[in-house]
Amino acid sequence: MEIDPNKVVTQEEVGEPAAIDQVEARVEAEMKRIEGRAKESVAQGMGDEEREQEGRRLQEEAEAALEHERDSQ
Repeated sequence: MEIDPNKVVTQEEVGEPAAIDQVEARVEAEMKRIEGRAKESVAQGMGDEEREQEGRRLQEEAEAALEHERDSQ
């Protein structure tokens, strides 16, 4: 069986992101969530309310990014 090059449709032509790009976005969001949790935990131990809020903000941003990724699939 031979592939007809005139019938091949690329991901770029259909606007579909490459799988590696999808994974990269999820990994970045997960890392942001982990960083936020760590900052929040350390800030709680130190009694630093500002850093604690920053940690929560990072976690919320990560959750929103992950939700966006889930919705776009």
